[in-house]
Amino acid sequence: MRHIPHPLRHKPAGQKLSPEFSLVLGGPLYQLLRRSHMSDDVLGHLWRRMIAIPLIAWLPLLLISLASGQLLSDVVAVPFLKDAEVHTRFLLVVPLLVAAELLVHMRLQGVVQQFGARELIANDDMPRFRAAIDNAMRLRNSVPAEILMIAAVYTLGTFIWRQVDFLHGHTWYATSQASGLSLSPAGIWYAYVSLPLFQFLVLRWYFRIFIWARFLWQVSQIPLRLLPTHADRLGGLSFVAGSFYAFGPLAAAHGAWLASMLANRLFHQGATLVSFKLEIALLVVFLQVLMLGPLLVFAPQLAQAKRQGKRDYGILLMRHNRAFAEKWLNPHAEHKDMLGAPEMSSLVDLGDSYKVVQEMRSVPVTRDAMVFLAAVTVLPLLPLALTMMSAEELLRKLIGILF
Repeated sequence: MRHIPHPLRHKPAGQKLSPEFSLVLGGPLYQLLRRSHMSDDVLGHLWRRMIAIPLIAWLPLLLISLASGQLLSDVVAVPFLKDAEVHTRFLLVVPLLVAAELLVHMRLQGVVQQFGARELIANDDMPRFRAAIDNAMRLRNSVPAEILMIAAVYTLGTFIWRQVDFLHGHTWYATSQASGLSLSPAGIWYAYVSLPLFQFLVLRWYFRIFIWARFLWQVSQIPLRLLPTHADRLGGLSFVAGSFYAFGPLAAAHGAWLASMLANRLFHQGATLVSFKLEIALLVVFLQVLMLGPLLVFAPQLAQAKRQGKRDYGILLMRHNRAFAEKWLNPHAEHKDMLGAPEMSSLVDLGDSYKVVQEMRSVPVTRDAMVFLAAVTVLPLLPLALTMMSAEELLRKLIGILF
């Protein structure tokens, strides 16, 4: 088998080699984790981070609530142990956000390498491809970007929590008063350490997806060597279309986050799940746009490749079929064994190729991708459906939807 040069390991003479692509191996926080032996160049010590980061956010809340008598006390309407949101947010969602780094790193690095392995980038355009990688890595390592995110969580994030996310009444972390919120000792840690840490992790994921979308857009501006007859019906870009699987844990984390917020409303404020159907639908649509939207940048090139393929293979098929008809279907021609003729095989092959071109998709987003992301997002919300129906009825409805 002919060796295909790796786009990130081989370079023309005189050109600087681009670094390996990774959305997660960089930035000030990553460097801090490396110095504290919580990470390395291959995302090692993942379990350490999945345990340590949630405990920094959650364990002090438990200890302070215990010391102040708000752990499971009737003195407050919502004691610490009955707050479904705080436990889900820090003991489930945060570990998912951390664990997602490994999958995203491994999957998207492979996607970037496939552009070279499949020879989709012409040699003359490789400098532009490397430049797109370099730009993405510089943005990933940006110190001002992470400083801006920290500033955002301590300003805009705090405002959103007080206006949207806050449970009104006497809770373990705060009490609503006419003059504003009165934070408890545990609430001070919650408001100024735990919540900002959580919001920073979420915001950094949005920033990483922005970097990914920007990189894909820059690559889409390079003329790709798409093959209309490729069996994947995407000109050879199916590996890009499948990149959404990397964001599955991130979608599940958002679903669990919303489920925890709704659980508090259902259990402590007497709300019903049906009243939040708009919020659930908006989250599903938001994640679809966030994770599948960047793939649409390849639609113009795919559409152009399909039009050109139909034109070229249409002409080729017409010429071949005309020659075949003149040789074998002409009543004045000498009749031979048509079935054993090589033209018969090529006639079938060309017909199959033209059919593949006709079936080529112009949009690298499939129904399966949309269903997968929607299912992963909604799955954490299913336990809340038990507040509306029995487990048996819920199971019947799920089977009916799936089958």
